[in-house]
Amino acid sequence: ALRAAQTGTGLFAGGDNVQSPPDSAFTVNDVCDAHLLAAGAGPELGDVTAALAEIAGAASGALLTGGVHTPNHRWELCAALARLHRSFPDSRLLDRIDAWLAEGVDIDAEGLYSERSAVYAAHVSNPSLLLLADVLGRTDLRDAVERNLTATLDLIRPDGTVETVHSRRQDQNHPFPLAPYLPHYRLLAIRTGRGDFSRAARLAAAGGIDDPGLLAETLLTPDLCRALPAPAPEPLPRARYLTTARLASHASATAHSVLYGGSDVPEQRRIRSGLACNPTFLRLFAGDAVLDAVRLSRGFFDLGPFRAADMQRLADDRYRLTETLTAAYYQPLPPDRRRDDGAYRVADEGRFSAAMAFPDRPRDEVSHTTRVEAELREDGADLRIDISGPRVPWALELTFRPGGEPEGAAPIGDRRWCLTTGPMTYRVGADEIRVEADVQAGEPLAGPDPGDVLRYDPGQDHTVVGGTDATTGNRVYIGGHGPHTLTVALRARRPSPAV
Repeated sequence: ALRAAQTGTGLFAGGDNVQSPPDSAFTVNDVCDAHLLAAGAGPELGDVTAALAEIAGAASGALLTGGVHTPNHRWELCAALARLHRSFPDSRLLDRIDAWLAEGVDIDAEGLYSERSAVYAAHVSNPSLLLLADVLGRTDLRDAVERNLTATLDLIRPDGTVETVHSRRQDQNHPFPLAPYLPHYRLLAIRTGRGDFSRAARLAAAGGIDDPGLLAETLLTPDLCRALPAPAPEPLPRARYLTTARLASHASATAHSVLYGGSDVPEQRRIRSGLACNPTFLRLFAGDAVLDAVRLSRGFFDLGPFRAADMQRLADDRYRLTETLTAAYYQPLPPDRRRDDGAYRVADEGRFSAAMAFPDRPRDEVSHTTRVEAELREDGADLRIDISGPRVPWALELTFRPGGEPEGAAPIGDRRWCLTTGPMTYRVGADEIRVEADVQAGEPLAGPDPGDVLRYDPGQDHTVVGGTDATTGNRVYIGGHGPHTLTVALRARRPSPAV
C-alpha cells in the first residue's frame, strides 16, 4: 500500500501539499525507523526490510534536492535525511543537512520556536532535533530542545494542556494536550537528571499513554526505558514573562492566569495562516472553574477585536496592553495624479481595497485607542480598561468553560449573559470565579436589551468570507458606548487543600 502511494518522483501522493518533500519526509522518517527495526529482527523480516529499503531509496533523491514552505519542515526534512544516512550512508545527505542547519535553528531567547506552536514543537521540531543530535553528535541541537522544554514548563496549564494562544499555527484556537511531550521530557530528564522535566514527564503520562509510535521510540532509544529521576515539586507561587511572545503567567495554589499581548495582526494588518491572530488576551483557571477567554470588541470601522500592538511590563505582575486603530477618509487626488479615464490602480488602504489610488491621496484620520492595564494576582486578576476616541459600541466578552452557569448576570439567550452593576459568580462544584465591573468614567453600561452592542465581532477579515473566530461556551458580556474607563476584578475561590 505504501509503495502504491509513491509517485514516480519518489514523493508520496496525498493531501493538499502536492509533490511535497517535507510531507513525504514524515513518511520516510517512519519508513527508516521501521527499516532499522526490521533489519535488526533477523531473516524472518528480510522481505519487509528489502521492501522498505526500496521505498526509502526511491524517495532519497527528491528529499536530497527538495524544498520546504514552513519553518519546522526544515528539521523534519533534515531528520529524514539523517535517518536515510543512518541506514544507507551517503555523504551527500550529510552535506544537505549541513546546508539546512547552517541557517540556524529558529529558537528565540526565551526558548520558543519561531512558530510558537505546541503542535509543531511536540510533533516535529523537538523529535527531529533530538534525532539529529544523536545521529550527528550535535549537542547544540539537544540543547535547543532542552531550552524549548524549559520554556514549555511555564506554558503547562492546570488542566494538563499547553498554552497555545500565542501560537502562529493552527493550534492557536484549540487546546493542546501535554501528552505528546512525554518522550522528550522523559528522555531529557533521564539524560540530564532534571527533576522538573521528570515532573513534566509524569504529568504527561498521567492520563494514560495512547501513542503507538512510542513503542518504536523505546525500541530505538533504550534510554527511554530507564527509571526517571525523582520529580521536583512544582514551585508555587511563580510568575513568568516571555518577552518574545509577550505572554505573562502567574500560578498559585488558587489561580492560574495568562495574559497575552503578542498578536502579529497589528503589525501585519491582516489575518493570515502563519500569523498569531487569536484576540484572547486573558485566561484564568480556578480548578474546575475556567475562564477560557477574555476578548474586547469595538465597533470601529469593522477592524475587529482588540489585539495589543504593545505590551509593557510596569512592575512585577503588572502589565499594560495598548492598541491604536486608525482609519481614514480620503481627499481628492492632487492635479498631477488625476487621470482623464478615471482608471486608477487598485490599492489596499489597510481595511478596504478599491481602484482609488489611496496612497496618492491626502487623508483625514480617525483614531481609536484601547489600553488594558492588568495585575496578575495569586487569587485572580485586576483589569483597568480605557477606551478612548469617538463614541463607538464596545463589548467585553468573558467565555467560561461549560460546566457551570453564571449567577448574578442576566441571561440574553444562546448561552449568553449580560453583567451590569452587580457582581456575578461562575461556579463549578466547589470552585468559582467572581467577576465585578465598575465604571470609572463614561456612560452607564448597557443593559440586557442592548441592541447590537453585546456581541463579539470578529472583524471584516473574517466576515467578508463568511467566517468567524468566535469562541464557544458560556459567554458573559459587559458593554456600552465609549469612551469609557472601567475596572474589572476577577477573583478565584477554591477550597483549602487538605493537610
